[in-house]
Amino acid sequence: MSDERTPNFIVRGWRNVREAGPRRLALTGVLVLVALAIARFGWVIPGVADAERAMYDSRSYVEADRNDVPQDNRVVMVVFTDQTLINAGKRSPLDRGIIARALQSLDGMGAKAIGIDILFDQPQAEDEELIATLRAMQTPVVVGYVDTATNEDNIKYEQEQYLKAFLAQLEGSRAVPGSVKLSDSFGVTRLWPEQVAGQPDLLGRAMLKAAGEGARTLPGYQGAVRYRLPEDPSRPVFTYLPIDTFSDPELTAIPELSAALAEQVEGRYVLIGGDIVDVDRLTTPLTQAMGTSLPPGIEFHATSIAQMLDGKALPRPMPLVLWVLSALVVVMAVLTGLLEWGNWRIYLLLAVQFVVMLGVPFVMQFQQTDTYGVPAVGWLLGWIAAFMAVTSAARASGAVQRNFAQGALGKYLPREMAQEIIDNPKLLALHGEKKQIFVLFSDLEGFTKMSHAVEPEMVALLINRYLEMLSQVVLDHGGVIDKFIGDAVVAFWGAPIARPDDGERAARCGYAMWQAGEAFRAEVAAMDPNLPKIGKTRVGLHFGEAVVGNFGGDNRIQYTALGDSMNTAARLESANKPLQSSVMASREFVEKSSLDWWRPMGTVILRGRAKPVDLFEPAPDFPDEDRKALIQASILMDHDRPQAEQVIAGVVARHPQDKALANLLDRVQDTRGGSAYVLG
Repeated sequence: MSDERTPNFIVRGWRNVREAGPRRLALTGVLVLVALAIARFGWVIPGVADAERAMYDSRSYVEADRNDVPQDNRVVMVVFTDQTLINAGKRSPLDRGIIARALQSLDGMGAKAIGIDILFDQPQAEDEELIATLRAMQTPVVVGYVDTATNEDNIKYEQEQYLKAFLAQLEGSRAVPGSVKLSDSFGVTRLWPEQVAGQPDLLGRAMLKAAGEGARTLPGYQGAVRYRLPEDPSRPVFTYLPIDTFSDPELTAIPELSAALAEQVEGRYVLIGGDIVDVDRLTTPLTQAMGTSLPPGIEFHATSIAQMLDGKALPRPMPLVLWVLSALVVVMAVLTGLLEWGNWRIYLLLAVQFVVMLGVPFVMQFQQTDTYGVPAVGWLLGWIAAFMAVTSAARASGAVQRNFAQGALGKYLPREMAQEIIDNPKLLALHGEKKQIFVLFSDLEGFTKMSHAVEPEMVALLINRYLEMLSQVVLDHGGVIDKFIGDAVVAFWGAPIARPDDGERAARCGYAMWQAGEAFRAEVAAMDPNLPKIGKTRVGLHFGEAVVGNFGGDNRIQYTALGDSMNTAARLESANKPLQSSVMASREFVEKSSLDWWRPMGTVILRGRAKPVDLFEPAPDFPDEDRKALIQASILMDHDRPQAEQVIAGVVARHPQDKALANLLDRVQDTRGGSAYVLG
């Protein structure tokens, strides 16, 4: 009898939904599809994604706690501690003499490979000693590397240039670069970082390759990091040894201690880094779930090495599998919504379904499956959305349904506007969207003054010729001409289509635009020697966020960009005059341009701005040694301003005709107190 009654419950529920009318039925179908999308894509929905990550962290902790491990003796970490820094009398950067002496000791102890999770991105007195040690190493060594292209938050352009120069001195030795970039999206390192084309291998991968175990590096793996917990809380998963033990000659001279250290190192992978309070700490799913203290960042590389040696490329469910599971969740919700059972039966059924939806990802995690991306919360919310769509359709009349739809939209828009949009969706055609773009703003010095001294016909002829030349430069470099403002040209790159080389295109265009301006000056002078002289073309370059799209009214629209980045580019252009330069770019622009022709030109506060801006000038023909000197000076500005001023003065002396350089020196001398130069 139970088998006969169950279908009747579903049939009656379906009849209620069907009687709501075709429009409501169609709406219910759409809502069910939306519920399916929520169930499938919970990881990308704002708010829901945060809950998904929290659930994933909980699963990771429970799984790690169930499968705790003894101490892993395949990896040893040799670390700077706070006591090391106290003994050395130096905190930052880490003492490279200590690193050099430790490497010399480790070289004879039989390590498979040594990885250094430290960036050598600024000059230190011990650099020559460290470079000589690295070049002499017989044990393979992998040296930490990042750049602004993949890790712009943690390294500046000048630091990147020094790091590359440092690593270049190791070419031909057994020391190679290895990426120490982490995939720390949303503040937690849950996944292996992407291997970017043209970048060195991940530090751990490079170490295995150097040790002859390249086949075990899990090539292409970007899945979950398999963090582990120790079975004995007093013994961490990996061995930590203070670097002082290896760098102190008095200690390494003791035969018994030296032999004991060699026993700890022989046949193992050695990582050198820091275990310093509040510096380079690693947030993992395990620490996020339990709120425990953070391990040092070096532990990620130890964990990745162990995961590679174990061959644990955790498999991810195929997209088709996730679609099927999401569809089953929605079908389950629809069928439940069609039922007309008593309350206690519904509650029991709901409890069982919720346990299944939340429990399946845990079971998958326990089976060593990568559940990052499995939408546990999405399933739950998708189930709720589908259930509510069906039950509301079964209990609402057509008029109530229409009022509900109008009221829901009325929460976001005035009712009159909401009705107009419903009747005429084309009203939404005018809109903009936020994009990261490269902005160019140019202006012709002295043209306004000249326009008052010649006939209007000649003004029109000259301005048309000038804008034609500059427009062609922009188009040749793939830019979008935003507008002309008198003799000024505004252009941008990155919208409506963004390309990987937009930064380089924009940079080269800025320099070419200045050159075109110089050609125009020569052309005008040759046209009529009696015409007033025209000044140079000044260019400002900036990278930032803007709202880009079609703006206007019923009779006229314009595709343009709006935002503070446009204003900043304009102010950079204007700054050329007091700076006695022609082309000036912001740091944000330079770090995205992928060119090495920039020379740093100090820091200023632009007119109408409160935040200082780091300035750079394109100088492709500038001597490399002088460019490096200016980079060194910009680094020294933060902690040794007199030395920086001395370096800049030396460069100025070698280029007495360079007015922009002389201006830089004047600004540095005027701001010896350390503040940024304010442009009036």
